[in-house]
Amino acid sequence: MLVHTLLILIAVASQGEEWPYYAADAKSSKYAPLSQIDGDNFARLQEVWRYTAPDKEIAERHYMWTGTNKGTPLMVDGVLYYGSPFNILSAVDPTNGEELWTFDPKVWENYEGFTGILRGIAYWQSGGKKRIFYATSTDRLYSIDIETGQPDPEFGEGGFADLGKGLRRDIDRKRYSVTSAPIVCRDVVVVGSAITDWHGRSPPQYSTPGDVRGFDAHTGEQVWVFQTVPQEGEYGNDTWENDAWQTFGQANVWSAMSADDELGYVYLPISSTTHNHYGGERPGANLFSQTLVCLKAATGERVWHYQLIHHGLWNYDPPAPPVLADIKVAGKAIKALALVSKQAFCYVLDRTTGEPVWPIKERAVPQSKTPGEQSWPTQPFPSKPAPYDHQSLQEDDLIDFTPELREKALAILQRYDHGPLFTPPSEKGTLVLPGGLGGSDWSGAALVPKENVLYVPSRTDPDIVWLEKVKNPRAFSAYASFKRSAEYVNGLPLTKPPYGRITAIDLDTGEHVWMSPVGQGPVNHRALRDLDLPAMGWFHYNFILATETVLVVVSQQPDWWGDLRDDDFVEQTSYLRAFDLDTGAVLAELEFPGHPNGSPISYMANGRQYLVFPINDDDGGPQLVALALPE
Repeated sequence: MLVHTLLILIAVASQGEEWPYYAADAKSSKYAPLSQIDGDNFARLQEVWRYTAPDKEIAERHYMWTGTNKGTPLMVDGVLYYGSPFNILSAVDPTNGEELWTFDPKVWENYEGFTGILRGIAYWQSGGKKRIFYATSTDRLYSIDIETGQPDPEFGEGGFADLGKGLRRDIDRKRYSVTSAPIVCRDVVVVGSAITDWHGRSPPQYSTPGDVRGFDAHTGEQVWVFQTVPQEGEYGNDTWENDAWQTFGQANVWSAMSADDELGYVYLPISSTTHNHYGGERPGANLFSQTLVCLKAATGERVWHYQLIHHGLWNYDPPAPPVLADIKVAGKAIKALALVSKQAFCYVLDRTTGEPVWPIKERAVPQSKTPGEQSWPTQPFPSKPAPYDHQSLQEDDLIDFTPELREKALAILQRYDHGPLFTPPSEKGTLVLPGGLGGSDWSGAALVPKENVLYVPSRTDPDIVWLEKVKNPRAFSAYASFKRSAEYVNGLPLTKPPYGRITAIDLDTGEHVWMSPVGQGPVNHRALRDLDLPAMGWFHYNFILATETVLVVVSQQPDWWGDLRDDDFVEQTSYLRAFDLDTGAVLAELEFPGHPNGSPISYMANGRQYLVFPINDDDGGPQLVALALPE
């Protein structure tokens, strides 16, 4: 009966476009070439079905927290596939939300190592094989047969590969998991990892390696490993002075990845190495930390790399996969990629060679005064595109709507070290902007390929980062790092708006096309309500996708600016908006039914275009909600 149902749904899917990758395609475009939903009818969208994951019932039965539902589904061969916070894989009818099958690896039974995060899954087919690959909180890479909903017995250890094995040293499994989708290229499943950061205490001497691995999609055999902290004899080993390469780890790929199937290349946005904010024990540039690396998918051989930050001290992990685009610059066709970043730079590189499309210059940056720290003297600054969000916290960046607000903001600023981008952390405390969440975040960017316009959500959300001397003489690191959000000014952000925005960038020219705030922001705050201010946006996640007709953006905004004092939150209201692709004008806005926490998808089924979003309901239960136009 199950196989018969799936065959019927495959026939349904042939009538429309699908969403077979986490970010729509291997190029991470987040683009659906669909036009049924447009700016004129967007406001007529209505909820047409809702699917509740098994997590909610399990959590209620065992008095557990389900986690935040960040799981973007896939739509392949007429079936929706979705991974929940409990890592339960479900097959769902895309037209009505009916559950077809589930596979529960029971990671929730190992609650101590449970993360409650699964952002995505991957699809692969070869000959008659059709599989879903995904990795779990319990460090297993599963291969699931989509016809049966069960693990493939020919893959690994009866359907899974143990990701806790095959690394250069033993790992602490409580700190190691996978939260993002693998990517499959040339019959190789490429898998990153999520490794818990060390805040508030010294990291251990031997930290968990963030090495990236490739597995045979047929057998589950580990066919290669790319060591992100180069070991003896490997390229980049000399960027770790004092033999720091022997002990340091992380530099993992916790975000999604992209691939070029034609070239056979996979692109890895590699994050920070251990101890995000102090590098006294790791002098050197520290390859391949905070580096975009291109590998041959079949062998794991490095093709090229580009280091975004030398000797990182700011936790500026590249948070999203690069978007691959075939652009034309001054009449020259270039196979390019665009990587958005927490530091609000968009790095545009030739994806075959790693060479910048426009010059990227090394510029002198402020240096650390912390004893033992040897901060890097320069950092890369792209000449194009221009930064798309605030990159410093100085007097000119402070809120100034009224003299009182300005005076209080100045008082806060003077309590901390502050300055331009890449001002290092200190024992006094440093105001850091962009903060550790960006700039850009893991929601990534979207591309309309016909126009080569990239749409980039970002936030203005500063942090305070400080270092404290570790008192234990046997501790590995001399300093522990701490971080929190910057203070508010009478309940308002410290900086000038916008606080959340979308920027459109023309990748053929490197120029900004438009910028638009997302949401009204605190215009109704008691200190601002009489000033008739324009929209300011807000720094929640803005999850996006692009279609032929509109840019779809879903986000939340706190309702807290009536007669409230300080920074008390009341409720969160979710909004779904359609932006004009050419101008950034808001064409339609409607309240959204739920709390969005992950990226949406769009597809056609039975001649109807759907938008599907991962949400949590009011009770915290993970759900998928589908919107469409009335029939």
